[in-house]
Amino acid sequence: MNTYEVPEGLIHALLLDGSGGARELSWEEANHWTAEQGCLWLHFNLDLAGVDNWLREDSNLGELAAEALLSRETRPRASGMGSHLLLALRGVNLNPGSNPEDMISLRLFTDGDRVITTRVRQLLSVADVRDHCMAGNGPVNAGELLVELIDRIVRRMNDTVENFEDDVLALEDRVLSGANSTLRNDLSQLRRQTIAIRRYLAPQREALNRLVMEKLSWLSDSSRMQLREISDRQVRLLEDIDAVRERAALAQEELLSVVSEQLNARMYVLSIVAAIFLPLGFFTGLMGINVGGMPGVEANNAFWVVVAMCVAVMLVLALVFRWKKWF
Repeated sequence: MNTYEVPEGLIHALLLDGSGGARELSWEEANHWTAEQGCLWLHFNLDLAGVDNWLREDSNLGELAAEALLSRETRPRASGMGSHLLLALRGVNLNPGSNPEDMISLRLFTDGDRVITTRVRQLLSVADVRDHCMAGNGPVNAGELLVELIDRIVRRMNDTVENFEDDVLALEDRVLSGANSTLRNDLSQLRRQTIAIRRYLAPQREALNRLVMEKLSWLSDSSRMQLREISDRQVRLLEDIDAVRERAALAQEELLSVVSEQLNARMYVLSIVAAIFLPLGFFTGLMGINVGGMPGVEANNAFWVVVAMCVAVMLVLALVFRWKKWF
């Protein structure tokens, strides 16, 4: 690599020591790195200055690789070019105050000796791998570094999916118990989250399957087997996400059914009340017309007679409805 001003976007330059540890390199040391020293891992933040120029002009990467590492919007994919690998992955956003479905992208290039990763927002999975390297129990080469990065990303997804399963179980209990004051919004939010995550998990599954099939000379059989296991876990997570989404949809349908039944019950009661009072309204309206010859106008107890007749009619109608099993 050519000597160049330190990019502000450089997050770290780590040299793997081949036994699980790593040490931080200065930018000058990174520029004079050779493959004989060990695997070099460069990690950049695309939002800061200097990264664009270095990747395009001084990284010795091809134009295609540089553009892939600088791309702001990426979908998960894996592309092998001889002994080189371009990889784009998505991880759940576990930063404080963020939503898990707002997934963070990680772009990676490696030729088996050097690993270059770029991101826009912090991905905790990358920080996990870096901490393991500095603690002396990290990967020993580029292949193992690739495997551990992918493994950490998928492992953190597993925690998020388990939280979704707990959430949908709690929502199902609320549907059955009738506690639905905010249930509709909660179900809709859960469905939106699972749909958003699935949008990236489906192509990521295909990317990992493609990665397993790539013939990369620097990727050992052991690392390839680990990648296959991680790919299987990614498939299971996708199936779990689909199951959560379907359960949320069924719970939403059940909620709508419960609300519809409640509405029907209320309308039924109102219909019964209207049916009972409809003839009474007609009767009292008839007795209230101001024309001559109305019976009971001169009688002192005529009002109470009318009241008694109304009560009798109401009781008769109630008995008829009961006999017909209408309520």
